[in-house]
Amino acid sequence: MMMPDRISLRLRAAALAPRVSMPPRADWIFALRSTAAGLVALAIAQALGLEQPQWAMMTVFIVSQPVAGMVLAKGLFRLGGTLAGALASIAMVKLTGAFHPAFVATLAIWIAMCTYVASILRNPESYGAVLAGYTVAIIGLPAYDNAALVTDLATARCIEIMLGIACAGIASRLFLPQLARDLLVERVGAGLRDIARYASGAMKGTPAADLDMAYQRLIVDIEALAAMRAYARLEAPGLVTHGRMARHTIGHMLSSISAIHTLLAHASAPDSTWRPLLGRIAAMLDEMVQRPWQTEDVRPWLRRIEAAAAEAQAMREAPVPAHEDRVGAAARLTLLVEFLAAVKAVLHGLAALRLRAPDPQRDWRPPALLIDRDKSGALINATRAAIATAIVTAYWIATRWADLGGAAVMVSVVSSLFATMPNPMRSAFDYFKGGVISILPAFVVGQLVLPALPGFGWVLAAVTPVLVPAALMMANPRFSSIATSVVINFLLFVNPHQPMVAAPGLFVNAVAAVLGGILLSLLVFMVVLPPRPERVIERVVEAFRADLTRLCLHDRLPKASAFESLAYDRINQLMAPLERVGGASQYTLDGSLAAVSMGLEILRLRRLAAAGELSHRHAGSVTTALGQLAHLLMMRGPHAKALRDMILALRTLSAGMADGHASGHLQAAASLRVIAAVLEDHPLYF
Repeated sequence: MMMPDRISLRLRAAALAPRVSMPPRADWIFALRSTAAGLVALAIAQALGLEQPQWAMMTVFIVSQPVAGMVLAKGLFRLGGTLAGALASIAMVKLTGAFHPAFVATLAIWIAMCTYVASILRNPESYGAVLAGYTVAIIGLPAYDNAALVTDLATARCIEIMLGIACAGIASRLFLPQLARDLLVERVGAGLRDIARYASGAMKGTPAADLDMAYQRLIVDIEALAAMRAYARLEAPGLVTHGRMARHTIGHMLSSISAIHTLLAHASAPDSTWRPLLGRIAAMLDEMVQRPWQTEDVRPWLRRIEAAAAEAQAMREAPVPAHEDRVGAAARLTLLVEFLAAVKAVLHGLAALRLRAPDPQRDWRPPALLIDRDKSGALINATRAAIATAIVTAYWIATRWADLGGAAVMVSVVSSLFATMPNPMRSAFDYFKGGVISILPAFVVGQLVLPALPGFGWVLAAVTPVLVPAALMMANPRFSSIATSVVINFLLFVNPHQPMVAAPGLFVNAVAAVLGGILLSLLVFMVVLPPRPERVIERVVEAFRADLTRLCLHDRLPKASAFESLAYDRINQLMAPLERVGGASQYTLDGSLAAVSMGLEILRLRRLAAAGELSHRHAGSVTTALGQLAHLLMMRGPHAKALRDMILALRTLSAGMADGHASGHLQAAASLRVIAAVLEDHPLYF
C-alpha cells in the first residue's frame, strides 16, 4: 500500500497550480526505472512459480521513490513490517485454532497495537509499523481456519515482497540514481537562499502577510529536511558524521528563522543607530539569494558575516543616545547577532555536508531535534481500526459470505493505513478514485487482451502501456496518491500469471471486494470516532500552553533548539487541519507562531537570571513574573481581567528594568515587553 509523505496542504495547493508541460527528465527516469524493475520482478516471480507474482511487481511500485535513499528506507521497513506481520499471522492462526472469537479479538488487538505505534512514528518507520498490522489480515484471514495453509501463505508473501524490494533497490542505485545526500545538499542550499530572502524582506519592511507566508513555508521545508537526513544515512550507513552534521545544520536553520521572526516582534519606534548596518546586512543577504550554494565557496561569506556580527556586537555594547529606544535597540542587536551566528553555522554545515567533512571538535554536540507525538490521536486511530476490523471480520466469519473476505482484508488495510494520514478521509477517497480509474484498463488487459494472446511476453507487453503513464503520474506530487492506487489496483485486478483465462465473474468479485472495502472504510472513518481537525488544533494549542508553563516553572533549563524543533514540528502538524476549519485558522496559526517567540523570550529571561546578569532584586522579580505567567497559562475559562493585569505587570516590570544601563537588564526588559505584546496581540489564543 502507498504511504504519502506528510506535507503541508499549503504546498499541495501550490503544486495544484495550473501547469501545462511535458514531464521533466527526472520523472521519465523514475517511470521507466520503476516499470523496468517491476517487469523484472514479475518475470522472476513467474519463473520461480510463485502463486501471486503480481505482489512482487506491486512491491516495486509501492517502494519506488525518486530518491535512492527513500527506496531503501521504504523497502527495509516494508520488509521488516512484512516479516513481523507474517510471524504474527502464523502464531495467531496456530494459537487460536478454530475458536473464531479468539482469532477475531487477537487480530483486532494486533492491528490496534500496530496502528497506535504507526500513529506516533514518522515516515518509513510509521509505514513499517502499519504494514506489520495489516499483513496479518492479508495472510491470516484467508487461512484463519486452516493452520496448515498459513505458513505457506506467509512464506510466499515474504518471498514476493523481498523480490520486489530487491529489484526496486538495485534499480534505484544502478539506473541513473538520484542520491539523497546530493539532494540534501541541494535542499539545504535552497533553504539557505529562502532564509536569506525572508530575512532581507523583514529588514526592508516587506508586508507582514508576505513575511508570514514565507515563514510558514520555511517551517515546512526545514522540517522536511529531517527525513532526507535519515534517507542519506541509509544510502551510506558509514556516514555517521554526515548525518550528525545534517542535524546540526537543520537545527541552526530553525534558529535563524526564529531570530528573524522574534526580531519582528521587537519592532518599535525606529532608531537610527543600527540602520546603516541593517542596510549592509540586507544587501549581503540579497547577494546570498543569488548564489549557487551547491558549489559556492563559503569562506568569503563567513568572513563577511563575522565582520557584520562583530560590528553588531560592538554597537550593542556601546552607549545608546538618550533619544533612542535603548531597550528595543539592545533586543534587536542581540537578535541580529544570534541570526548572523545561526547563518554562519548553516554555512559551515552546508560546506561540511558537501565535502563530507568530519566533526570539527571532539566535544561538539549537535542541536536537539524533537518531534511531537500525538498519543491521544494514536489511541483513537488504534481503537477505530480495531473496531472496524473486528466487526467486518466477525460478520464475514459468521455469514461465510465469500465475496466479503476481500472486503474484510481491505477494511483492515485502509482503516489502519490511512488513519495515520493528516486527512484520512481524503486519502482513502483518493485511493477509491484510483481503484475506479483502474477498472477499465484492467478489464481490457486482463479479460480481453491476455486471454487471446498466450505467453508471458504478451503479459509484459500488455501491462507496460498502462504502468509507464501511471508511474509518470506517481512522480508528480499532484497525482501521486491516485496514481499509486491505479497501479496497485490495476495489478490486483489483472492478476498477471500464466496461463491467463477470461473470468469476468471473478473480476467483478475482485473489483467489488476492493471498492466495497474502501467504501466500508470511509463509512468507518465517518461513524467510528470520526477524525476532527478541531481536536488536533485544540491539542496542539494546549501543548503550546503546557510547554510555555514548563519553561516558566521548570528548574532545568532546556535547550532552545529542543523547544524550537518541537514547536515547529507542532506548527507543521497544524497546517493540514487548519486548512479544514475555516475562519478560526488564522488566529490559531498566528498565536502558535507567537508562542514560539514567547517561549524563546522566556528562555532568554531564564538564561539571564541563571548567568547572574540580573541583580538579585530584578532576578527575583523576573522569577515572580514568570510564575504569574505560568498561572495565567494554566487558567481555564474566561480570564480577561487576569490577562490585562498580567500585561500591565509585565510592562511595569519592563519599564523599571529599563532604567538601568546594564546589558542584561536591557535584554530582560525587552523580553518582558515582547511577552506582554504577544499576550496583548493574541488574547483569544492565550
